[in-house]
Amino acid sequence: MSEQVIDTQTSVAQALAAVAAAKPAQRQSRQAQVRWGSRLVTIGGGAPVRVQSMTNTDTVDVIGTAIQVKELAIAGSELVRITVNTPEAAEAVPHIREQLDRMGIDVPLVGDFHYNGHRLLTEFPAMAQALSKYRINPGNVGKGDKKDRQFAMMVEAAMKYDKVVRIGVNWGSLDAELLAELMDENAARAEPWDAQQVMYQALIQSALTSASYAAELGLNPNNIIISCKVSGVQDLISVYRALALRCDYALHLGLTEAGMGTKGTVASATALSILLQEGIGDTIRVSLTPQPGEARTQEVVVALEILQSLGLRAFNPSVTACPGCGRTTSTTFQELAKQIDDYLRAQMPVWRAKYPGVENLKVAVMGCIVNGPGESKHADIGISLPGNGEAPAAPVFIDGEKALTLRGDNIANEFHALVESYIEKRFGAAALTA
Repeated sequence: MSEQVIDTQTSVAQALAAVAAAKPAQRQSRQAQVRWGSRLVTIGGGAPVRVQSMTNTDTVDVIGTAIQVKELAIAGSELVRITVNTPEAAEAVPHIREQLDRMGIDVPLVGDFHYNGHRLLTEFPAMAQALSKYRINPGNVGKGDKKDRQFAMMVEAAMKYDKVVRIGVNWGSLDAELLAELMDENAARAEPWDAQQVMYQALIQSALTSASYAAELGLNPNNIIISCKVSGVQDLISVYRALALRCDYALHLGLTEAGMGTKGTVASATALSILLQEGIGDTIRVSLTPQPGEARTQEVVVALEILQSLGLRAFNPSVTACPGCGRTTSTTFQELAKQIDDYLRAQMPVWRAKYPGVENLKVAVMGCIVNGPGESKHADIGISLPGNGEAPAAPVFIDGEKALTLRGDNIANEFHALVESYIEKRFGAAALTA
């Protein structure tokens, strides 16, 4: 019996170790290189999963758009897409790029084209050059014999200026001619598919056919990224699983019209996490509708959290905080956790350069004696605050060891100072030896 128990314990330990060591194996794909000046953002081909966002300003408003691009870039967006829908917007793009360069913001800009992109890219060469990547929607480049010609004009501009192209199919603007053709073919089957399966096929075929045509025109296949966006979680998962098996292009993930607030955040996190865990996805966007007064940067914050939660990338120090219960009648731990979290996020733009590796910092702010000491020991630096009825003392743990105990009415400020000192000592030293 004892030997069986030992064997079982050993096998469980081995299984747990294997799970702990496992990380999503990223799908092998071509690598696109998006450039602006000396800034290079690699997508696919083993590169980290990248975060993208989009402005909601009127592109004609040069200053307003440049400011929002800057905010998104500082928040962590590695590419920012802007709408290019009119001649006036096309004229504004080089000036937006100039404003960003003056501010020291070298984030690559992506031009979002629909309906008239072929004309704008031809008539406004300064705009075509100021952008680092073009987004083309095959469903909106023209109909009939105009479709191939107008698509070719956009691809030729990308080739001329050596730009990356995302062929972005949306099921809200799917090629009506292709969909009708596939519906007719399906009706002639002995056992027709359901309409949803035909829609999936249309999305994938539109993207892959367009990509093949772009390559035939001479566009480097490495400069092609594909997306097939839908608004349903299960639909997105099904489409991308099938798409990933049928091509080796880098893939851009995102729910289109994800929604606002909790709904949009949860839906995006659910869909993207499942696909990313399967190794599918090379760049992501969380398409949130901002709530009144909410910053556009919230979509970037959510995207970063998805990647960090999966262990795919580290962007900001993590703060483990107690949710609170009947033992924690005081809100001190909640206030301290928020204060620390806000402070760390605010400092990260400076700290990334000043303290290499600080994004991997783990801080714990706990509310009582039940899990407080244990969680604090697992963090780089943690504090276990007194719960209801406990002695007014807060032990602080540094690198797994109890370092000191804070008491009195100034615990929050004293712990804040300890965190700053820890960062300076640990990561400042790393910067000096780098």
